[in-house]
Amino acid sequence: MKTQFTVHIDSWAHGASIPAQFAFGRPGTDSPFAPSDNISPGIRWSHAPAGTRSFAIICHDPDVPSSGEDVNQQGKMVPADLPRVNFFHWVLVNIPAEVSGLEEGAACRGITPRGKSVGQTPHGVTGKNDYTGWFAGDPEMEGTYGGYDGPCPPWNDSIVHHYHFEVFALDVETLKLQGEFTGQEALEAMKGHILANASQMGTYSMNPAIKG
Repeated sequence: MKTQFTVHIDSWAHGASIPAQFAFGRPGTDSPFAPSDNISPGIRWSHAPAGTRSFAIICHDPDVPSSGEDVNQQGKMVPADLPRVNFFHWVLVNIPAEVSGLEEGAACRGITPRGKSVGQTPHGVTGKNDYTGWFAGDPEMEGTYGGYDGPCPPWNDSIVHHYHFEVFALDVETLKLQGEFTGQEALEAMKGHILANASQMGTYSMNPAIKG
């Protein structure tokens, strides 16, 4: 019987709430937002199929509001029926085939104003995450955000957000990606090269009115 490719994060069960230390933001004591520890979770995978030559990690949240009109506005709630879009939190490719996981904090420990570098790391090549666009125009925070940056959903959102940590086993050693590539560009480059993929999901909310 063939063993299935699996992904596991020790810090929460599949579908459970993500602990706040792995988030970018958390509810504050005297305000709706406070910066959190922003630590990348430990993640491991096993039973990669024969012919695997590299791995890739994509973490994304498909529940981000398509309009920012009501986001983080006192006295308002982001409606549940508002169309939602993807937000990439972690884009890492060209992970060597002999690697079977990353330790907690390997991709991030703490919030780095103006972002972190993209490109080669000890465990693969990182692209930019979508905080790059979110902070564009903010004089204190704008920059290119490489590596991992964790959950920070609107504190007035009416729905819980779902964060998918997906690992891909690929039949190529290197994806032809350069510079500040995005999560969507990484997914496009993987097409036709995916031998297997698996994921673990966690939920997160900063709205005290709903269960995270």
